[in-house]
Amino acid sequence: MLNVVIFGPPGSGKGTQSENIIEKYNLAHISTGDLLRAEISGHTQLGTIAKSFIDKGELVPDETIIGMIDNKIESLVGSKGVIFDGFPRTVEQAKALEELLAEYKTKVSVMINLEVPKDELVERLLERGKVSGRSDDNLETIEKRINVYESQTKPVIDFYKKKRVYKSIKGVGSIEEIFGSISEVLDSVQ
Repeated sequence: MLNVVIFGPPGSGKGTQSENIIEKYNLAHISTGDLLRAEISGHTQLGTIAKSFIDKGELVPDETIIGMIDNKIESLVGSKGVIFDGFPRTVEQAKALEELLAEYKTKVSVMINLEVPKDELVERLLERGKVSGRSDDNLETIEKRINVYESQTKPVIDFYKKKRVYKSIKGVGSIEEIFGSISEVLDSVQ
């Protein structure tokens, strides 16, 4: 299986590039946001647990997220691979994902990190806020989200560097140019 972790700060283009990767490489898409919404609307046991945290404005615990991902991976056995979008966000989640994939006799093939300078991220997110009306795309929230990424999520990069599956991609340029760089990486790990 080709298992890809797509990584980068808010506004780096993960969503756009995930769609391109899914289309070209026929991978399944695992987005923690989508999983949470599906489990909650399906009134599953994990969804009920997740909802209780979300309703209090708290983060859903790792073990609940991992449970949801396990259920999803189990349903994808035999597929060409998976792109993980928005997960893992912490080193603990990265370790849990490694253990989970090992149970299915597979592993993360590559972690692609979209590198974008902070001023470009802010500009993109402010523009996205104007176009989409997303309430979390205002300057104060953008700064906070980027700072959370820097402090809590960036250590995941070191985890994947040690595993020798880390690849940095310049996330500035046209969507096609960036996807071309991603395709070169994915073609080399298949």
